Amino acid sequence: MKIYLVGGAVRDKLLGLTPKERDWVVVGSTVDEMLSLGYQQVGKDFPVFLHPDTHEEYALARTERKTRPGYTGFAVHASTDVTLEEDLQRRDLTINAIAEDDNGDLIDPYNGCEDLDAGLLKHISPAFSEDPVRILRIARFAARFCRWGFHVAHGTNTLMREMVEQGEVDALVAERVWAETEKALGEDHPERYFEVLRGCGALQKVFPEIDNLFGVPQPQKHHAEIDTGIHIMMVLQQACQLSNDKAVRFAALTHDLGKASTPQSILPSHHGHEERGVELVKNMCNRIKIPNQYRDLAVITARYHTHCHRAQELRPATILKTLEGLDAFRRPQRFEDFLLACTADARGRKGHENDVYPQAELFRQSLQACQSINNQTLIEQGIEGREFAEALSRERIQKITAIKDSFQQA
Repeated sequence: MKIYLVGGAVRDKLLGLTPKERDWVVVGSTVDEMLSLGYQQVGKDFPVFLHPDTHEEYALARTERKTRPGYTGFAVHASTDVTLEEDLQRRDLTINAIAEDDNGDLIDPYNGCEDLDAGLLKHISPAFSEDPVRILRIARFAARFCRWGFHVAHGTNTLMREMVEQGEVDALVAERVWAETEKALGEDHPERYFEVLRGCGALQKVFPEIDNLFGVPQPQKHHAEIDTGIHIMMVLQQACQLSNDKAVRFAALTHDLGKASTPQSILPSHHGHEERGVELVKNMCNRIKIPNQYRDLAVITARYHTHCHRAQELRPATILKTLEGLDAFRRPQRFEDFLLACTADARGRKGHENDVYPQAELFRQSLQACQSINNQTLIEQGIEGREFAEALSRERIQKITAIKDSFQQA
């Protein structure tokens, strides 16, 4: 029995990163032997075990054979005659097919180290095409390793495109799509995830709402980048600079979905896409089973982001109505997240990347001023019911008016 450290742990060590977790492959052993050594079996589809002390995963060396379409259609063969090279060959990318023995020596039968140095995301064999999840994974790796200039090898991108054309991507289930997408949103350059998917044609299959934004023109007066899809990628970049919260990044990504479905010629002052965008966000979240915390922030951002941009033009009563629509009084943290997404939108334009965005501060101070009102004073005056609500609204509007005046004088 021989044990090797494999996959991401080896790759990350070579990149100078601290591995988040370590996976091991066991060559020349059996289920019975692993159990006798105190390992706990957890794998259902293939033999995976937890180490009795470290609880890290140890998997018997195995091969896989495609039996039907989709990412679950595999027959697994794990036995003592499966070699390390055979086990590594079933993996997705060369950079993930490097092993390390207990002496620290590397076993690299598919030249993963060379591709690490070259910044290449390259498939190992044609078997890559048997699992459509690998398209999502390679896009996620592109997002993770963008800082080092990693890119998808031309031949691999060609293979990915063929997989899309052959319908392999259609077999992806919502949970797997979201699992990879959520991880990508946590990377430093999540825009690369969507760009790689678009480059092989998978974005139209998986996220058609986002893909449909590319090629949609925007008024050059406000958007030097012109293309809505390019704008969205820039907004996502800005969101990453403003927040590590993946829900904020998702809201930034989806705030303009309605622009792809509303002819630009009928948009007064390029507005009017908000409610259409809300429906598209909801539909996409339902289809991919995206968690409510992501959906809810994305919905209010799609609906109200133009209100935030026009804060200095809005009447105080409209600002109050917007704060109420955002549920800002009960959900102040989500309101802050909304402001971050709006700031990312404002800065996600060519030439505006470092702009000050006073509109967010006007909204923020308006809420703070409204929160400073002492409701008890109204109660002591004997005001209640509908009259109380109307009196409170009047006081809030007065507070917001004062805030607006201070901004205009600044």
